[in-house]
Amino acid sequence: MRKITKSTLAATVISSSVLLSGCGLFSVEKEVAQMDPPQEEAVDTTVTTGEDQSTETTADQEEATTETVKRDLYLIDENGLVVPYSAELPKTDGAARQVLEYLVAGGPVNEILPDGFRAVIPQDTEVDVKLEGSTIIADFSKEFNTYNAEDEKKILEAITWTLTQFDTIENVEIRVNGHVLEEMPVNGTPISEGLSRADGINLDNSGVVDITNSRPVTLYFYVQNDETEYYVPVTKRIDTTEKDQVAAVVSALIDGPNITSNLLSELHPDVELLGSKLEDGKLTLDFNEAIFGSFDENMISQHVLNTLVLSLTENPEIQSVAVTVNGEADILTEDGKTLTEPVTRPTNVNTGSF
Repeated sequence: MRKITKSTLAATVISSSVLLSGCGLFSVEKEVAQMDPPQEEAVDTTVTTGEDQSTETTADQEEATTETVKRDLYLIDENGLVVPYSAELPKTDGAARQVLEYLVAGGPVNEILPDGFRAVIPQDTEVDVKLEGSTIIADFSKEFNTYNAEDEKKILEAITWTLTQFDTIENVEIRVNGHVLEEMPVNGTPISEGLSRADGINLDNSGVVDITNSRPVTLYFYVQNDETEYYVPVTKRIDTTEKDQVAAVVSALIDGPNITSNLLSELHPDVELLGSKLEDGKLTLDFNEAIFGSFDENMISQHVLNTLVLSLTENPEIQSVAVTVNGEADILTEDGKTLTEPVTRPTNVNTGSF
């Protein structure tokens, strides 16, 4: 498990901004995402005989074409991890097809691709989509078959997690030239009837003795490269004998990421979860004082708060997270403000500049 020192944390606070969206701490309410949200067709009723009117019409058209919306694109970073990157994309009716097109190497993603990141779908691949119930069919041209074997599972994860960001989509079916794939074409990875987020992302099975008696949970750790920080989802397996799902997730976060990875955690090994309570979607976590880490004051690290909220709100029953210490709510955030309200999950992850 990789930890960081107090000096590194101080440098982090000074040199970089929090990459999760929201006013203050995660205060943006989650939007109801539509796969293909209906849009009213703009009708141009302007008479074009006058110069001023023509100029006004052109300006209106330019404004309409620059309207954007945030979408999560799952890309591969320099460590080989599949990472969500929230990008401003042109607003369109065909949002599901659009995000797939932005996963194609050499395509429109090139204009916004962060340094050290790459797209997952082979160059020149053409995409099409069709929604059947809560399953979306992603149909690719033959160029889809020309990827490197080591990228195979990453491609499946990136496609699945990018498409299932929309509330109307739960499962993904992969086709090539209209033919359903039962296994991936290069390395033969089996494809279930309906890919979903339950299949995991950046799978970490280290330390698991019996996979059949374990269940997956998705945790969030972070990467720090020079002046860049971003959060990475990792699916780990926990023992099914642990009946308290909240305690199991917190324990896995305290254990930290795989020691061989480049992922970081600021949760100190001495942190103990003293109790938890879920009521009307609000989860209250009570910790011992070790939750403050290396801070001298009753201050909680932004990374600790972020990883707790992102990881625990993967459970749809949990909508917000509040933190107390020894039953007391007198906690400060890194900017010196009192943490008075429960923290909600942001609509998008990693919205800052990479």
